[in-house]
Amino acid sequence: MPQLGETVTEGTVAQWLKKPGDRVEKYEAFVEVSTDKVNAEVPAPVSGVIRELIVKEGETVPTGTPIAIIDEVGAAATAPNGSTSPAEPAVRHAEATRSSPNGAGSAPIVSSAPGGQRVSPAVRRLAREHRVDLGGVHGSGDGGRITARDILAAAQPGPSAAVATAAAPSGRPSYAAARPGELIPLNAARKLIAQRMVDSKHTAPHAWTMVEVDVTNVWEWRTRAKDAFEREHGVKLTLLPFFIRAVVQSLARFPLMNASFTDEGIRVHREVNVGLAIAADGNLVVPVIGGADQLSIQGLALAAGALIEKGRRGRLGADDLTGGTFTVNNTGANGSVLSAPILVPGQAGIVTTEAVVKRPVVRDGDAIAIRSMMNVCLSLDHRVVDGSIASGFLSDLKARLEAMGPTGSL
Repeated sequence: MPQLGETVTEGTVAQWLKKPGDRVEKYEAFVEVSTDKVNAEVPAPVSGVIRELIVKEGETVPTGTPIAIIDEVGAAATAPNGSTSPAEPAVRHAEATRSSPNGAGSAPIVSSAPGGQRVSPAVRRLAREHRVDLGGVHGSGDGGRITARDILAAAQPGPSAAVATAAAPSGRPSYAAARPGELIPLNAARKLIAQRMVDSKHTAPHAWTMVEVDVTNVWEWRTRAKDAFEREHGVKLTLLPFFIRAVVQSLARFPLMNASFTDEGIRVHREVNVGLAIAADGNLVVPVIGGADQLSIQGLALAAGALIEKGRRGRLGADDLTGGTFTVNNTGANGSVLSAPILVPGQAGIVTTEAVVKRPVVRDGDAIAIRSMMNVCLSLDHRVVDGSIASGFLSDLKARLEAMGPTGSL
């Protein structure tokens, strides 16, 4: 059982992609593993034949536990008379791949795709994540090398693209496709989500506060830029990257909001890694934009769009889900106007963007105008942050959002 994340200690065999007797190529996915952080296809460490599947589907075992035996092809043992014995290969890999968390294992720096094109391990991993057949991709890089851009272009859904469904296989009750009268079994991910939410509420004394923000100008800016942005980048431009940009700027002014409570003291993080709370495959996941304070609005839009798309496809990797220091939750996408989110364990704050609502507002003395208004809600760890810091952070965030647009560059 591979370790898919720095804090992961166990994994569940969600689905075997091969059965005993099947041939598997090196780096070909042969099992799907589920943890509380990620569902990931695990690549084979060698080319060979599946001899035995040790762990059953649905069974949870500690990382490092043998889950399958692969007989490596081309490594037949030599019999005493000098002949080879096809029934007893010289090398048996009686354990699952112990690859790095990104699943690349010890792949060469550049290898070849089935069509002969050159491809790096990182691009090969991207192809696995997006379920792209490398043999059908034309490489646009030097010497015909397949690039990440080629994979992403090939992954764009076309008229015949398959649509994933939320229903569980074999009609089993599913959290993502719940029906009245069912008892839905708790899978490993759901159990850990429940445990961590309870732990967060029991461990961190939650406090909550809110401000009302006039986002008329930034909304007009986004409306003006969204069509050209989507044509150029293939990603929808929402209010979220504008919001994240303002958040990271406010975190720079109030660094205690970007901190963690520990037994040794309050650790103020150097990095600003913003988690995005999203629902994917019936589970709550929080992929992370690393170094969010170093990105422009355009960079944040592309990074967030890529993570959200990977989450919807169920292709988030362990690297996508670790290292968060502060979280943003776009509850307004579902029409919410007020929410009190639970903190991600180890973080001091989580902030929400609520629905943008047009309504009359008093401005410039007694004048009444129709403005686009949005509530911004903040849950905080009161062990780390006092009310003055929390209110100062929200006031600063409000001022930055209201100062944005309606014209500007992304």
